[in-house]
Amino acid sequence: MKHLSLLFVFFILFTFTSFSQERPREKGIIIGVLPTGSLNAITDVPGVKVGHLTKIEGDDIRTGVTAILPHDGNIFQQKVPAAIYVGNGFGKLAGSTQVQELGTIESPIILTNTLSLAAGIEGAVRYSLEQKGNENAQSVNAVVGETNDGYLNDIRGMHISSDEVMQAIKSAKSGKVTEGNVGAGTGTVCFGWKGGIGTASRKLPESLGGYTVGVLVQTNFGGNLQIDGVAVGEKMGKHPFRDAMEKSDGSCMIVVATDAPVLDRNLERMAKRAIMGLAKTGGIASNGSGDYVIAFSTAEGLRVAYSAENGNLETAEFVRNDDMSSLFMAVIEATEEAIINSLFAAETMKGKDGHTVAKLPVEQVMNWMK
Repeated sequence: MKHLSLLFVFFILFTFTSFSQERPREKGIIIGVLPTGSLNAITDVPGVKVGHLTKIEGDDIRTGVTAILPHDGNIFQQKVPAAIYVGNGFGKLAGSTQVQELGTIESPIILTNTLSLAAGIEGAVRYSLEQKGNENAQSVNAVVGETNDGYLNDIRGMHISSDEVMQAIKSAKSGKVTEGNVGAGTGTVCFGWKGGIGTASRKLPESLGGYTVGVLVQTNFGGNLQIDGVAVGEKMGKHPFRDAMEKSDGSCMIVVATDAPVLDRNLERMAKRAIMGLAKTGGIASNGSGDYVIAFSTAEGLRVAYSAENGNLETAEFVRNDDMSSLFMAVIEATEEAIINSLFAAETMKGKDGHTVAKLPVEQVMNWMK
């Protein structure tokens, strides 16, 4: 048992430092026209960190946690402007109403499976209460999203604990973000193939502000897969409603980060465009799909202090409405590429009740792309 535990820990650590295969861009699939950041990841946005906890045990536990931290400091004390957009609301996004009401996020963003939402809340709250400076806090608005990984994972077992959520938060780091069967994407399914975590970024030219937009997705939804305009799902006969009984339900959590000084109203406008990126991959936001976008800005000049020190008024500089279009385009492109990245990185997985979900047949896809 000791050796098995060590192997499991090794697996978790290994997922932080390696990619399972080449990303689409490395294979010549160039989505969009804007350049990427240096890592083509949400962590290209300065200060953003990502942590995964991957839980694979026995024959039927295939789940995990992904944590996104908007900045290095105390998020509760230095809240970031934020917004939420609901593409289709068949899901559970804890903390959403306060974000919509106040326009800020004050905790790490947690992604996990549907029935581990409560553990996600407890872990994020415990982490926040333990931070220096928060000794007197009596309310924390934890933002926790989910998708249902119950096809591959024993979701009813509720195998994620608040301690494991805290581990994911504390492991968060900048740099490369592992994609595919990791963290909250461990047991997910997308377009009938293995889904998972994906990420991408766009860097605007200096003439448009030089801002960075990063996106991270947890893909677990259906539709008719399209890759850079090629109808892959149709070519493979894996598209919805081939017969009257087939469904295409599922969910997608999308997290959008930017260093552009954008307030909550325009962050919501950016979040809406992420759904356009999802649509470009063939996602249809089906009746049973929980498609949510969480968008935030890391711009230091827009952070909201927990306790005001300089009177009752705040001043800030932010991007004008007329200058938002390039950021909209960056969100669309990065979301589309992040979703495709999740599919290319994911590997075949066998899980609960012997269910097996195959990885996307990348080489066959590449032949069509050529």
